Amino acid sequence: MKTLIVGLGNPILTDDGVGVRVAYEVEKALHATPSSMADVHVTEASVGGLRLMEMMVGYDRAIIVDALMEQNGAPPGVVQRLTLADLRAISPTQHSASAHDTTLITALDSGREMGLHLPQEVVIYAITVANVLDFSEEMTPAVAAAVPKVVTAVLAELTSSPGC
Repeated sequence: MKTLIVGLGNPILTDDGVGVRVAYEVEKALHATPSSMADVHVTEASVGGLRLMEMMVGYDRAIIVDALMEQNGAPPGVVQRLTLADLRAISPTQHSASAHDTTLITALDSGREMGLHLPQEVVIYAITVANVLDFSEEMTPAVAAAVPKVVTAVLAELTSSPGC
């Protein structure tokens, strides 16, 4: 099963870099056991919507790690595992930030309508964050503490999914 792992965010905006940090750590762990790298590609990005969908073309599975602004009073560092169905339920309108782009859900739906080979399985690890505005390469303590937990979860995801 060809898998794409994407750490989303900006590594110089405090907690916004959590997805990128997880991707770095997952890649390090996978390089320690090269046989596990055969069908896994790890990357980072600071895109969404259509551009993120385009990155997924040709993969059977995608694991996305990203920062999530506090919702329902969740403290920083809380990790949520979401599926596309979960994302669809909380996704805002088609054009969430710009009339020139769409949500990931809309982009994936459109890509599938166009016949693109997109992952059947998409898992999102969302880490609740405290600060995404200040310039810093250091995450807040609660978010930094979540990184090893998410790395472990992503690595487990690679071995527990069907087709592995």
